[in-house]
Amino acid sequence: MPAVEGLMQDYELSIQHVLWRIERMHPKKEIVTKREQGYHRTTNGDMVLRINQLAGALKRLGVKPGDRVATLAWNNYRHLELYYAVPSMGAVLHTLNLRLFPQHLEFIINDAEDKVLFVDQTLVALLKPLAGKIPSIKTIILMTDGAPAPADHGLGEMLDYETLLKAENDDYAWPKLSERMAAAMCYTSGTTGNPKGVVYSHRSQFIHTMGVLQADNLGLTEKDTVLPIVPMFHANSWGLPYACGMAGCKVLFPDRFMGDAKSIVELAEQEDATILAGVPTIWINTATFLKESGKRLPKVHTVICGGSAIPRSVMEAMDGLGLRMLHAWGMTETSPLGSVARPRAGTDPKDELNARLTQGMIVPGVEIRICDAASGEELPWDGVAFGEIQVRGPWIARGYHNGYDPDKLTEDGWFRTGDVAKISPEGYIQIVDRTKDVIKSGGEWISSVELENAIMAHPKILEAAVIGLVHPKWDERPVAFAVPRPEFKGQVTQAEIVDFLRDKVAKWWLPDEVRFIDEVPKTSVGKFDKKVLRANAAPIKESAAPAGRA
Repeated sequence: MPAVEGLMQDYELSIQHVLWRIERMHPKKEIVTKREQGYHRTTNGDMVLRINQLAGALKRLGVKPGDRVATLAWNNYRHLELYYAVPSMGAVLHTLNLRLFPQHLEFIINDAEDKVLFVDQTLVALLKPLAGKIPSIKTIILMTDGAPAPADHGLGEMLDYETLLKAENDDYAWPKLSERMAAAMCYTSGTTGNPKGVVYSHRSQFIHTMGVLQADNLGLTEKDTVLPIVPMFHANSWGLPYACGMAGCKVLFPDRFMGDAKSIVELAEQEDATILAGVPTIWINTATFLKESGKRLPKVHTVICGGSAIPRSVMEAMDGLGLRMLHAWGMTETSPLGSVARPRAGTDPKDELNARLTQGMIVPGVEIRICDAASGEELPWDGVAFGEIQVRGPWIARGYHNGYDPDKLTEDGWFRTGDVAKISPEGYIQIVDRTKDVIKSGGEWISSVELENAIMAHPKILEAAVIGLVHPKWDERPVAFAVPRPEFKGQVTQAEIVDFLRDKVAKWWLPDEVRFIDEVPKTSVGKFDKKVLRANAAPIKESAAPAGRA
């Protein structure tokens, strides 16, 4: 007998549905953005009118379905308007990581072939080194409250965001979209070689949003006020902008004050925030400020933490301040939500902290396995065996823009994450290592290979290897092991190496220490043996002044 088809409507899953909900179901919900002085306030209803105007402006500028529209912006209301207008008109939102070195920004913009670029006024200086190097960009639009762009930026004429919107009607006719169309792009941080583009579809973003909202995942509700401190360029701010819109949350944005614990606490306190989200370094600073100031945030019931593992001391400190942390794991290629560390029913209270410190359990909608690196054999969930995490699901990447790194997908369709973990019989994931020697500092990746190559470009250095060592604030920081050329032995200093690197790598990539050795240990095939370095390395000196962190 022939298969019987279901009689359900063929409804395309797209960002347009989230836009419909914020307009029809939650028009009075507020969006609050911190400014230099005071706060900017708007509502979903007013934002929808501006989103319509923005889409009209983009169409008038010649943006067509499939065109990439880049943003270099902080977490603020204008950036949120772009999150909705660009994909809803069929174009592709491409958020640029403002922490990347100029050469990576140049590569990313050209690789994506961005057509239009929106930039916050305070970030124009980051584009200055790219003048004349990003030919695909036809239009740059300045987002400002009236301040002009910095002089001599060399980027040509910039259009004004607010002026563009005022010239448009607020009743844009949204086109019919296919859920398989690209909605957004985020690039990896270039841990090995150039960054790679992850392209999210409308379907993946829609389903990911529904996953975020599940009670055992992040569990946002219409009663919540959410303060996303995770950057909107970092894996689409963990999907929170769309999840907040779908649920009807009030949203708070810190703009460029994301690293200021005092501003974060004041914003959360004044606006009755209930959910905060950010990387561990944010919470280290926040816990210190709360302890020193005596302030508390009694309305906050959940502090979402991702980007890197939470140090036990930080979770204990936050618990002591009445701020319960929720640990989550993921990556750009997983949209990013992959697992959430909520203790399972029946967990003994004395075991809850250990459960919360793991990467948690894989979220509904995603499947996971761990495999032996050499044989590819799937390993048991016994809490002992460890192997590479591989995942599959409707919001997991199946490749990269322009076909980079095709081996990331296994023959049977699983995505190879590059993380190594063990999984307990109860399903708790515990990451124990990484398949590549990347360093995770403050929720951001640092490429040890690129840093090594930059150090070895110094005329007095023969060899250099870089590893990540545990740091009490940043999770990991890079430490370089350098071998001077024989004629310069004893004549080169840490300060000299760091100064040499300052115009070659991003500031936060600069090593905390440069340790001089006679020879870098090597494997049998002549590769740097970093496991030997790690095994014998002394901890980072507490007195060491970090070169790459303010």
